Amino acid sequence: MPSTYHYRACDLCEAICGLEFRYDDGRLAAIRGDDEDPFSRGHVCPKGNAIIDLESDPDRLRRPLKRIGTQWHELGWDEAYAEAGERLAAVQREHGANAVAAYLGNPNVHHFGHLAYLPAFLRGLKTRNVYSASSVDQWPHQYVARLMYGHQFLIPIPDIDRTDFLLMLGANPVASNGSLMTAPGAPKRLKAIAARGRLVVIDPRRTETAELANEHHFIRPGTDALFLIALLRDLVALGPSRTQRYDGRISGLEQALAALAAVPLDDFEARTGIARETASRLARDLWQAPSAAVYGRMGLSTQPYGTLCQWLIQLIHLHTGNLDREGGSIPNDVVMPITGPGTARGHVGRWRSRVRGLPEFAGEFPVSILREEIETPGEGQVRALVTVAGNPTLSTPNGDALAKAISSLDFMLSIDIYLNETTRHAHLILPPTSSLSQYHYDLIFNAFAVRRVARVSAPIVDQPQDERADWQILNALGASHARAQSREWRDLPPPRDLIAMGLARGGSGIDVDTLEGAPHGMDLGPLRPCLLDRLETESSRIECAPDILLEELNRLARSERERDPQALLLIGRRELRSNNSWMHNAPRLAKGKPRHHLLVHPEDLKSRGLRDGQRVRVRSAVGEIQVEVEASDDMMRGVISLPHGYGHDQHGTRLGRANQVPGPSYNDLTDPAALDVPTGNAALNALPVRIEALAGIQ
Repeated sequence: MPSTYHYRACDLCEAICGLEFRYDDGRLAAIRGDDEDPFSRGHVCPKGNAIIDLESDPDRLRRPLKRIGTQWHELGWDEAYAEAGERLAAVQREHGANAVAAYLGNPNVHHFGHLAYLPAFLRGLKTRNVYSASSVDQWPHQYVARLMYGHQFLIPIPDIDRTDFLLMLGANPVASNGSLMTAPGAPKRLKAIAARGRLVVIDPRRTETAELANEHHFIRPGTDALFLIALLRDLVALGPSRTQRYDGRISGLEQALAALAAVPLDDFEARTGIARETASRLARDLWQAPSAAVYGRMGLSTQPYGTLCQWLIQLIHLHTGNLDREGGSIPNDVVMPITGPGTARGHVGRWRSRVRGLPEFAGEFPVSILREEIETPGEGQVRALVTVAGNPTLSTPNGDALAKAISSLDFMLSIDIYLNETTRHAHLILPPTSSLSQYHYDLIFNAFAVRRVARVSAPIVDQPQDERADWQILNALGASHARAQSREWRDLPPPRDLIAMGLARGGSGIDVDTLEGAPHGMDLGPLRPCLLDRLETESSRIECAPDILLEELNRLARSERERDPQALLLIGRRELRSNNSWMHNAPRLAKGKPRHHLLVHPEDLKSRGLRDGQRVRVRSAVGEIQVEVEASDDMMRGVISLPHGYGHDQHGTRLGRANQVPGPSYNDLTDPAALDVPTGNAALNALPVRIEALAGIQ
């Protein structure tokens, strides 16, 4: 039988690369980048190739599992749905709707069958206790967009294919493919900027992206806001705001810029590690560039001043006239909208958490408080948990303590393809079938792409009769829970129908038939200015001086400057071969030399009497780990780096390959009390820790 070829977009990370799938005798034999994809142009990273491992993984669950004591037993789908619905309803009948919590992991935004069907299921639960990976990731981006532009997803994207000057802080798109700047083939795009203009990276580590830059400057973690304030002050001194194109549509810019003067910068270099004259020179370069953009990602968002940093970036774009212009920073105008009428703008503070009194954002609480909501007795105590494609015991603060809390629940339901470090505590696991058998449209990352693109991925394999798709599972669970609550439920239609409805709502004239007729995807052109026509603030203006962000400036000005001289500041890092913890079960991704080491500057090792390769103890305010150190000149002195997504040596999992991957969990060190104040986003970076030799080991 001759080989057959099919084409889909990769849904394992943010890059949405086009992939070519080759089948021989009905067996998936090879995956390569789709040369005809107009966006990714043949680019593929190791994660795309690893879909072969994911499809054939013997550890992947195919049928529902029920835990009885410590033993797991398969059961039928109908029986599993009935038990899940009844047990969730029983907890709510006895303890109230909020006694059931839900946690949504990062993979949910990567597949339409999860993303489009979860809201209806969550509405049926009627609980306020909803958590997601967003609050250990990008909430500051969404929050600032909501305050300034009126919608949480009206996020300007750096126009990197046309910009002349790109300043990047706390981001490593060579490893991440862009994240909230979806850019397949990021290295080529970044090299092009460095060749035609300037690429400047500010980061505590000389990352893979920094290696491509014209300039790299170390910065002490958690001080990016000071750097951005200095940059803005220098920009203001260079000339008046270039706001002509926004005339009549801006409110509070001068107030915001004037407020920057309240933050002292007298010890700028001592605090940031960057010379004051360097910041001034970069401000001049940015001001003089024909077009410029500033981009800050995980290193900025997951720190104590994440929201402040994202706001300052938007002010820089406004003052320099680079907001909503070619080569600057522009929201993507997509064919299936996630902003506008009928979409979730992102409410703030409609209710507060029971224990710590933190406000909700966009219908969710910060996941950092989930453990206390489980452990603290009283009305509204969480007694049941639903996890969907999430592994919070590895990916959220103080994961070890969270695991202990989860193990005490009356009931736990997981929708997941693995028996992993979190789902091992579940009472029921419902595994979705292969995404290759389902229709898919990337609702989120098309909206954050550096070009306007559209693509629908049609099924390329048949769904096995004894397996269920994610959307079928969510429909069935919603119906089962509704029956147990004596409520009505209406199933949502299949994904192709919902995709068709979403495209029609966008009004672009592109429908699902058109996209199915373009299997390699459609390139609709570069980003185009559209922000002013899409503002959703009550004033219909760009709100530059929200009170809560002005207060953040005051908080920074009052912040404590002294720190433990023996402490080092811990930052995370991401690798090209990993995105989520479950990827370590794929041989193609886990092979090769170990990558779990703690990176430490040689002088920091020497001053502590440690040596390269030595196994050490790392202590934080909430926990400790043991890990091997690796001397690295790529680290700023006083800063150490550990990758996330490790920590698989847990009893009771079924992860044959991952269990052999060495390395501790980053989140056994992170502190649930360390938060970005406005949003409650976890401050995973700039974490003070101590490292020391293990007793008896020299």
